Amino acid sequence: MANETTTIALTNKEWQLVAALRDLPESPLKELTERAIDQLLELARQPGCYEMQADGVPCVTPTADCAECVKVKRVLAALQRSIDEP
Repeated sequence: MANETTTIALTNKEWQLVAALRDLPESPLKELTERAIDQLLELARQPGCYEMQADGVPCVTPTADCAECVKVKRVLAALQRSIDEP
């Protein structure tokens, strides 16, 4: 799969994320970063709402405060705080 390519349009922010990941040299740190990003995105995409159905979550907006979304927000906020700390 490492040799496969995909051609899609990206927003500037999406390209910045892709470019930043591509700039990391091949190393255990890059592998750890890729795994962490994969897990973080999976958590954010599938918060595990108990009311989730095949067609998505019942809330109209991602700013809803159900328990599972609050959990995802806490994880993301804790990660951000740990990165921001000197």
